[in-house]
Amino acid sequence: MMPPVRPTLAYILKGYPRISETFISNEILLLEQLGFRIHLFPMRKPRETFCHESVKQIRAAVDYLPTDLLLELPRLIAPNILAAVRTPGLYRSALGLAARRFQRTRKIATFKHLFQGGYLAEKHLAAHPEIIHLHGHFAHSPTSVTMFAAHLRRLPFSFTAHAKDIYTSHPDQLREKMAQASFVITCTMHNKEYLEAVGAGSSPPIYCIYHGIDLSLFSHTRKPPDCLPPYRLLTVARMTEKKGLPTIYQALRNLADRGITFQHNLIGDGDDRQQILELIERLDLKHCCRLLGTRTHTEVLEHFRQSDLFVLGCEIAESGDRDGIPNVLVESLAMGIPAVSTNVSALPELLINGETGITVEPHNSIAFAEAMLRLLTDTELRRRVIKGGRTFVEARFDNKTLITQLAAIFQSTHPSLLPVEKN
Repeated sequence: MMPPVRPTLAYILKGYPRISETFISNEILLLEQLGFRIHLFPMRKPRETFCHESVKQIRAAVDYLPTDLLLELPRLIAPNILAAVRTPGLYRSALGLAARRFQRTRKIATFKHLFQGGYLAEKHLAAHPEIIHLHGHFAHSPTSVTMFAAHLRRLPFSFTAHAKDIYTSHPDQLREKMAQASFVITCTMHNKEYLEAVGAGSSPPIYCIYHGIDLSLFSHTRKPPDCLPPYRLLTVARMTEKKGLPTIYQALRNLADRGITFQHNLIGDGDDRQQILELIERLDLKHCCRLLGTRTHTEVLEHFRQSDLFVLGCEIAESGDRDGIPNVLVESLAMGIPAVSTNVSALPELLINGETGITVEPHNSIAFAEAMLRLLTDTELRRRVIKGGRTFVEARFDNKTLITQLAAIFQSTHPSLLPVEKN
């Protein structure tokens, strides 16, 4: 006889794998190493042609959901018809839920998420009864699909809320998901407090679990605190409004006007690439600023090793989008590279002024330039911040410890998700 298939945890993801979401692939890998059996259901295929090494170690089965409502409608329709025929009451209530949500936002994507949820429920969950819990990563579209699929299969679900997905979501839409979820995970205390306010006392348990990093990648790194011009400055960020790149380049122009010599590297790409190129040209910084595009995590770590200072100008975008605690800031501190950023959102939970880094008000390029110069030239401050930052990260951002906490939450809901150890 074939051995019974172990209970499985399903992850519904916006895309997989993604270069900018190493925290998700690391989470999946560490859960597998703890004994979890996981099945991945991404909503999009990868944009990049390469992936991080951690992805190659993941054993989870991967089944992609149809992405485009119109182009892939034939694939979506049949499973949804089957769901409506098999469980008409459940499908009718799911359709009612979708209609209520559409009334709030008037976004046709609501019905796409219903159809994707129906596809997931009939095409995959019905064929895999070993899947006993669904977990959406990001509170917007992945959790919408997760919610509909869980409803149609009468399965419990949970989700992880990050940053943009929280603050650009309609509060009523978010509250509705929270009310139906078994629990919610989020990655900062700032987010947790916001979600608790949105839930208005009727939300499920909300847990703050920071995005950790693999400390073993940084244990051998010990840079001397002193640095000399030309200073080597680094930013790792998508070229998008919330990263505050114009503030960084205006601050760099300020430093250049004061005779400070430096080389600034930006790793990342994005929709605002052309605007950034034009800004660098306008500020006459082409000779000291390079755009390096998307790089692997190994290459990013090498650039950290060669840098004197990490800078990130986070701000709140017009849409409400903002960062939580970018992992690159955590990695910078772990590498012994001091960091300057802003006091937006949860960044002060990591960068404590004068102790683990320096934060300034967003958009304030003059204050940003001053903070950069202090951390480059004040040796005593650099020494204190480098030591404090590394110690802080080692104590609070060890991903093995944090994923063990996440595993305990999953296991408290479903003890069977982890195998019983044999004597």
